[in-house]
Amino acid sequence: MAVRSTYRLQLRPDALTFADARAIAEYLQQLGISHLYLSPIMTAMPGSTHGYDVTDPTTVSAALGGPAGLKALSDEVRGRGMGLIVDLVPNHVGVADPRHNPWWWDVLRNGKQSQFAHFFDIDWSPNNGAGGRLALPVLQNVNDPAALTVDRGGPEPMLALHDLRFPIAPGTDDGENALRIHDKQHYRLVGWKAGVCTYRRFFAVSSLAAIRQEDPAVFELTHRELAAWCEHDLIDGVRVDHPDGLARPAEYLARLRRILGPNRLLLVEKILSNREPLDATLPVDGTTGYDALADFGGVFIDPAGESALTELSRRVLGHGSDRAWVCDTEHRIKRAVAEKLLVPEVRRLVAAIKRDAGIDGFDAAPLSDKALTNATIEVLSFMPVYRIDYTPLVGMLGAVVAEVAKRSSELTVPLSVLVAALAAGGEAAVRFQQVCGAVTAKAVEDTMFYQAARLVSLQEVGGNPDRFGHSLLDFHLANAERAQRWPATMTTLSTHDTKRGEDVRARIGVLSQVADTWADAVAAWNDITPPPDAGTALFLLQNMFGVWPADGRSAAAAPGLRERLHAFAEKAVREAGIRSSWEEPDLDFEAELHRWLDAVVDGPVGAELTELVTRLAPHAWSDALGQKLLQLCAPGIPDLYQGSELWEDALVDPDNRRPVDFGHRLGMLQSLTGTPELDATGAAKMWIVAYALWLRRERPDCFVGGAYLPLFATGDQARRVICYARGRIGEPPQVIVAATRHSVALADTGWSDTAVDLPSGTWTDRLTGHTFQGHARMEKLFARLPVALLVR
Repeated sequence: MAVRSTYRLQLRPDALTFADARAIAEYLQQLGISHLYLSPIMTAMPGSTHGYDVTDPTTVSAALGGPAGLKALSDEVRGRGMGLIVDLVPNHVGVADPRHNPWWWDVLRNGKQSQFAHFFDIDWSPNNGAGGRLALPVLQNVNDPAALTVDRGGPEPMLALHDLRFPIAPGTDDGENALRIHDKQHYRLVGWKAGVCTYRRFFAVSSLAAIRQEDPAVFELTHRELAAWCEHDLIDGVRVDHPDGLARPAEYLARLRRILGPNRLLLVEKILSNREPLDATLPVDGTTGYDALADFGGVFIDPAGESALTELSRRVLGHGSDRAWVCDTEHRIKRAVAEKLLVPEVRRLVAAIKRDAGIDGFDAAPLSDKALTNATIEVLSFMPVYRIDYTPLVGMLGAVVAEVAKRSSELTVPLSVLVAALAAGGEAAVRFQQVCGAVTAKAVEDTMFYQAARLVSLQEVGGNPDRFGHSLLDFHLANAERAQRWPATMTTLSTHDTKRGEDVRARIGVLSQVADTWADAVAAWNDITPPPDAGTALFLLQNMFGVWPADGRSAAAAPGLRERLHAFAEKAVREAGIRSSWEEPDLDFEAELHRWLDAVVDGPVGAELTELVTRLAPHAWSDALGQKLLQLCAPGIPDLYQGSELWEDALVDPDNRRPVDFGHRLGMLQSLTGTPELDATGAAKMWIVAYALWLRRERPDCFVGGAYLPLFATGDQARRVICYARGRIGEPPQVIVAATRHSVALADTGWSDTAVDLPSGTWTDRLTGHTFQGHARMEKLFARLPVALLVR
């Protein structure tokens, strides 16, 4: 079944099960969605609200409704001419509580002799830092070992540490001394900050243990359910979570494609760095859309605001959050991540480099472990992408190594060893790619994006904060390339992983149009209510501006907003790692920050924020509608994140995974009888979402696989119009999309003589019913809404 559009559902046992999804299928059908796109559905940790901590990859989650629930959901949507896309998690499993993961439990009990030992990427070597045992970094403090007891209340005795339980190997239970029993196990409990972990993790998350999909037995077992879904035609495609963590992603994806067959959709969660191409030799239909997200949002950023916002950042933070700062900071943070958070992974990589280069055990002049580690970290820190073993990136490693050698002549010898190991194409080469991705993710998205504060809407997954917006020409070329090369790739504006929801980013982006006003306001607010740290305040104020009520209410009156802001602020400062961190939280600073937040919400700064947000709301709504309509009609398959058919105010997870009120949305959809006002209800957004999706259903050939034609306005305000046409390849256009951008200044100038020359024929705006021919003036095209959806 051809996929025209997807709607992402965050399934969770307490709020959205298969049965709940069945109940909203009719609403999604009425909205115009073709496929439900489900978050992971395999058995996960009890109470999991996201499903990525899979504990049994061989069973469908009973908490969501089990195999029968999945079959019933598939039957329901199939009966409506719709389908299912499922999120696969091949890279890791959840091990936070070993009792819930049978494979992990068996490995802990039986060690290297476990039938599942080879499923995991475990270092059992005598010099692994844990005496050849499996190190579990679960101890919170030095007194924890004293808290170890033996739990004899169940069918088998277990070692107990607070709420955690661990198996006791056969023949090692010699009484009541828990510490002595612990010393006889195949595992060793160690401090979470000790830098010892002998299994590969998902990034630096010790509760997620990586599994070895390169092993055919592991692949077969973990994909058995998927093969059955395909055999019984329950699903129409998959999204692959974090393929960059796998040993050889291209080989994995080729095996996956064989299971799916040629016609099911295969999308990868691939974060492409600035202007990095997706490998066209992969057997995939495209990415999950972070690259498109940057295009659709970037074209609404006003380059005129760059200098004022750069200067504000420089004045407050001491840097402009610009290209030079990004380059230097990315390198510095990557080094810190490799030297601290990912110590176990780097240690294993260096050991593999020594083996593959043929110098195992050599630890004397002229080459020490320290020098080899330093050279390896330096190369990892200058890598501009997640991993470089994709076809279009051939030659990149050589360029990076050459640059490092030029900068640091003392690294010549260790670099030659590194090159020799990577050239061998063995374990070191595989680990290098896996560590490279982990270093990049932790340093860039999880740290640097919380330190920069020039314009925080640019600090998004797959985004690039030093690229201050995208030109119209850039935008059109990116779309044209997508139409030609990746017609069935996913496009998105919000996901369960975005730092801010699409409408929050759109509103923050408006600050690029009023940069001087914003800079003056921030200076005044810091005088009125001094923050404990001006840089942190600059970051948080933009996010607060993005989610502040736009209906005239104070933030204090918005249910739950104060608590959400406090939770976001705590996460943000700990991720930034400057004034506080997860490893060493500065509770005094955080308490000051929370007091400042309350003072802002309840005081004069909050009142001024309310006034500014209310004044700029029409422009924020204009940009939000613009990017939404551009996404819905552009090349690729548009994904809607749950609830985003109305205005949404989501911040980073878990805020963006809150349950959605589908009853309210169904009621609004059924009550829409004419073009709504552009206001705080979000009805106008639902209106354009539904009309765009209905049009995709009516004329599918114009969209996925259709042609893309840039159109350019003429006249005084031509640069404030984004316009393109879609249609069947080789035929005249059938659909024209137009959107307003940089609207703030239009309040003074109006559209003047700005117009678009339409291709021949009579064009009707599906959103308003107005018709146009030939020379269409913007003041008429945008008389009712700041966007238009014209159909021949």
